[in-house]
Amino acid sequence: MSQQDLANIAGVTRQTISGVESGQYAPSVAVSLRLAKALGCQVENLFWFEEDLPEVEAVLTKPVKSGQQLRVSLARVGGQWIAYPLVGNDAFRIEMIPADGETVAVSPALREGFPPQVTGEPVRVDGFPGISKLSNPKGEAQSKTGTNKVQVRLLDDTDKLHNTVVIAGCTPVISLWAKATERWHPQLRVHYNFANSMAALRSLERGEVHIAGMHLYDPQTGEYNIPFAREALGGKNAVLITIGVWEEGLLVAPGNPMGIKTVSDLVDLGATIVNRESGSGSRMLLERKLQEEQVPFHTLKGFDHIVHSHKDVALSIVSGIVDAGVSTASIATAFGLGFVPLHRARYDLVILKEYLEEAPVQQLLSTLGHRLVQSQLEVLGGYDISKIGEVVANI
Repeated sequence: MSQQDLANIAGVTRQTISGVESGQYAPSVAVSLRLAKALGCQVENLFWFEEDLPEVEAVLTKPVKSGQQLRVSLARVGGQWIAYPLVGNDAFRIEMIPADGETVAVSPALREGFPPQVTGEPVRVDGFPGISKLSNPKGEAQSKTGTNKVQVRLLDDTDKLHNTVVIAGCTPVISLWAKATERWHPQLRVHYNFANSMAALRSLERGEVHIAGMHLYDPQTGEYNIPFAREALGGKNAVLITIGVWEEGLLVAPGNPMGIKTVSDLVDLGATIVNRESGSGSRMLLERKLQEEQVPFHTLKGFDHIVHSHKDVALSIVSGIVDAGVSTASIATAFGLGFVPLHRARYDLVILKEYLEEAPVQQLLSTLGHRLVQSQLEVLGGYDISKIGEVVANI
């Protein structure tokens, strides 16, 4: 309604409404009650003191510019508040994500940037790129949460923040699972941080998330995920629970007009690809297949053209920017693209054992066997979920 409409209903002047909205007029008790009645709410929903908003100390997961005020999402992980900056792509899913709080103070250490961190990027091992070894396997000089503190003014209910479970991963299954779970447990909130497999593991090791999702294959041992998790977590006890096995391969244009069947065909046919960042399972698969077929990386057009999600790979092909890229059968189906299978990988959830007794984590995990969740994954396609919820390893 317009200012005049509200003024007429509340029995005040339009100038009064304008003054209240601009903050230049502090209404009397009578005017406040009239406005609340006109809008069908309580006075406290219209007027409050800023100092009434509670504040908490939280650990920030990313560096910030000096003096920058941030919108953040919050969750309790391992007994401390973790703040996830809502910046850039992290501020959106389809629509902008509402904030749980805003930073009001940043520690001096953060203004200078985070302490040096170990990137954990895969390095060549015995001439093989991207497999099994981290750049710092012993974790020397690795920064820990607890030193990057910010003061956060809460903008949401603390009960909801306490009842939040945080997952890092890259599969669309996680968001489907989260939405299905929240329908059955309306009081539970699942916060999903998009990250490739190695980045998710590093977030788990730093105490930033409860669960890390991953799909990495180690050709030296023939195992999925376990060697990477054991090495990245540096001796911390964890459990691996599987979601299912998915098909990985090349996304191509509908009908595969170029007739691509193998990664060597990409070079022979002059195809252009889009690649994923180091640490992602998709990139490791591409590099491994190129090695197996003795195709030098530099001969593949677009090998250094990097995107950071399965969705971006698909969109690059849909838009005609490239001819192919590595992703999954479910993504190909969702975007109506052709698919050339290369590998079947197991997608696991890695959870520190100390988090298993936390109520939000228990509620989330308990839904893996629910028919509603399984139906969502079956409709998505490209997954074998016959062993969903099974513990595949303790480390």
